[in-house]
Amino acid sequence: MNNTPFTFTAENLKKAETIVAKYPAGRQQSAVLPLLDIAQRQNDNWLSKEALQGVADYLEMPLVRVYEVASFYTMFNLKPVGKHLLQFCCTTPCWLRGSDDVENACIDHLGVGLGETTADNQFTLMRVECLGACVNAPVVQINDDFYEDLTPQKMVTVLEDLKAGKKPQYGSQIGRQFSAPIKQAG
Repeated sequence: MNNTPFTFTAENLKKAETIVAKYPAGRQQSAVLPLLDIAQRQNDNWLSKEALQGVADYLEMPLVRVYEVASFYTMFNLKPVGKHLLQFCCTTPCWLRGSDDVENACIDHLGVGLGETTADNQFTLMRVECLGACVNAPVVQINDDFYEDLTPQKMVTVLEDLKAGKKPQYGSQIGRQFSAPIKQAG
């Protein structure tokens, strides 16, 4: 830890002020979730103790209450993660459609396991519960984007694009629109 106090950037301070202004007087602490999100985005996709303290100070609430919220929700990272956070859905619909194979392709390709980050700090792998895109299973969320209808080969292609600094097309990897039925060869 660097022990440097966390403060919002000027741009993020404006966002925080706009969010807090939506709450009635005396209820500003209700803005803790969106402010934690802003802090995490500003702090390389994780919440250090300093970032948690910065949110607590801004909302005038005890650090432990901010920590309780941050530690409850899996969307908040309490330790550093890679530039690309890969979250593998592990619930039944994704599993039935091959999520284990997609996950194993990433593990084999990147050489790290679940909960680990590559040596170059580019990729962190983790399992999560339902991502809510069951109809397009298997699904992997990478940062804010969903990659759907994945195969192990398509997942490796996405990884290679990210490694090369490209922004791969998110959404269905087989070209279907939204949750349309998969076209069968025939």
